[in-house]
Amino acid sequence: MAKSPAWTRKEGKDPKGGLNAKGRAAYNKANPGKPGLKPPAPNPKNKKDAGRRKSFCARMKGMKKKLTSSKTANDPDSRINKSLRAWNC
Repeated sequence: MAKSPAWTRKEGKDPKGGLNAKGRAAYNKANPGKPGLKPPAPNPKNKKDAGRRKSFCARMKGMKKKLTSSKTANDPDSRINKSLRAWNC
C-alpha cells in the first residue's frame, strides 16, 4: 500500500501550525506546475514578504470567522489558530 504524501500526515505538519519543511517539499513534489510553497513570513524582510503576510492574515482571519465553529475558533490548539500565531497575525 502506498503512503500518502507527507503534507497530509502528522510528520509533514509543524506542531506550531502550518507545514514543516518536509511537508512543503512533499506538496511541491505532488504539485509541480504550481509555484512552490514558501515558509511563513512572520517578520518580513522585504516588501514582497510583507505583502504575503498581509494577504495570508486577511485570508485566514476570514476563514476563521466564516468556516469554523465557535469551539474551534476559541481553541488555542486548533490548526487555524496555530498558523495565525506562526505568522504573527
